[in-house]
Amino acid sequence: MKSQPALADIAAYLAEDVGSGDLTAGIIPETANASARVVTRENMVLCGQAWFEAVFQQLSKDIAIEWACREGDDVVAGSVLCQLRGPARALLTGERTALNLLQTLSATASVARKYAQAVAGTDCKVLDTRKTIPGLRLAQKYAVHCGGCVNHRIGLFDAILIKENHIIAAGSIGAAIAKARTLGDVMVEIEVETLAELREALLAQPDRIMLDNFSVDDLRRAVTLNQGKAELEASGNISLDTIRGIAETGVDYISIGALTKNITAIDLSMRIELLAA
Repeated sequence: MKSQPALADIAAYLAEDVGSGDLTAGIIPETANASARVVTRENMVLCGQAWFEAVFQQLSKDIAIEWACREGDDVVAGSVLCQLRGPARALLTGERTALNLLQTLSATASVARKYAQAVAGTDCKVLDTRKTIPGLRLAQKYAVHCGGCVNHRIGLFDAILIKENHIIAAGSIGAAIAKARTLGDVMVEIEVETLAELREALLAQPDRIMLDNFSVDDLRRAVTLNQGKAELEASGNISLDTIRGIAETGVDYISIGALTKNITAIDLSMRIELLAA
C-alpha cells in the first residue's frame, strides 16, 4: 500500500479548511517565524508522517520538520513526536489539517497493532475492510499495514466478494461463483452463513470463503470440512476479547471493520512559539 499521499488529495484537504484564505492567521506579521512541537497525550503507534509533512510543504517550502520518532513506532503518552520551524502563518494555517491526518492515521495504526498482537503466534492474519472514511481509504489501508495487519481488497474493482444479495440475484451459490470466474483473473470470495452453505460453496471452488458470524465451534467444523481447499476468513462481531479464540480455530484470516470504522482519533497537541526577528 502506498506510503505517500497524492498531492491533489492534500490540496483538497487544505482547500476544505482554508477556503479563500486563513483570516485568523492574518493577525500574525507576515515575516514572523516560529517553532512548534507536536506532543501526544496518549499511547499510540505513529503513522502518517508523509501526510503531515505534505500539508506544510504545500503551504511553505521554508518549513522544516524534525521527527523524534519513526513511522510505525510505539510511542508513549507525553512524547514529543516532532518539531517544526518556519513561517508562523503557514504553521498556524496547516496545524489543524496536518493534525487531523496524523491523529486519524495514527489511531488506525494503533488499533491495527492491538489486533495484530492479539493473534501473534498463530497462522491467522487480520484483514481490514471497505468500511473506511470517504477520501481516506488508501491512507487508512496504509495505516492498517503500518500497524501490522493486512489489506483486503481495495475496492469493488480488484477482487470479487459475493455476499447474500449477490447470491439471491444470481440464483445460487454455484451460479454466482461460476459467473464470477468469467469476469477476470481476480480473487473470488463468497460469504456463507451456515455449514450447509459452506459445503455448497466448496463444490464451486472459490478462492476464499467468508464465514459470517459463525460460532467458534462451527468455525472449527468449517476448517475440518474445508480440508485446505479454500482460504477461510472469519467475519462478524469479532472483538479484541474474542479474536484470539477465533484465530486458534485454524481459519486463515479474520476481517475486522473496526480497524478503520470505529477508531477514535489520537489526542495530539501542537504548541507554537514565535522566534525573535
